Amino acid sequence: MKKQGFTLIELMVVIVIMGILAAVAVPKLFGMIAKSKASEVGPAAGTYVKLQQAYFSEANMAGGWQLIGYMAPGTNSETTNFKYDPGAIAIGTSDALTQGKIGWQAGNKANLNECSTGSGNAVVYHWNVTLTKQTGTSQDDVTFTATASANNGTGCVALTPTFDKIGK
Repeated sequence: MKKQGFTLIELMVVIVIMGILAAVAVPKLFGMIAKSKASEVGPAAGTYVKLQQAYFSEANMAGGWQLIGYMAPGTNSETTNFKYDPGAIAIGTSDALTQGKIGWQAGNKANLNECSTGSGNAVVYHWNVTLTKQTGTSQDDVTFTATASANNGTGCVALTPTFDKIGK
């Protein structure tokens, strides 16, 4: 008589292997989902920096979002995971930048792994672009400093590891 099928030991080994794979794969999957959601922040800030540089080279002043022609993601009924804010430079105005000012900031609306949101309806802006006027010998210029807050360690920085290179 010929026996067919798997023994109990073989089945248990397969279940243990599947459990180990699931324990490793699921956290990695959620990490990749959070990184993919945060990937919209970098291009949005890069677009802002390019438009601000063009406006500054013509007007020798920093312009608000409306003046430079910047539209944050999600302003045309697109769904977005982030809230964007012009910071200290008002949307329809110019600013001579006598001191450094935040001109662009973003905060996540939902928790992304270790990068948490604010409490209630308040949004914590974890990603900022600060403008500073540099006076040189030939012409004034503007420099951009992009920063991502650590928020309990490296949570938000880890989602956008090259964010601090924007504008350089």
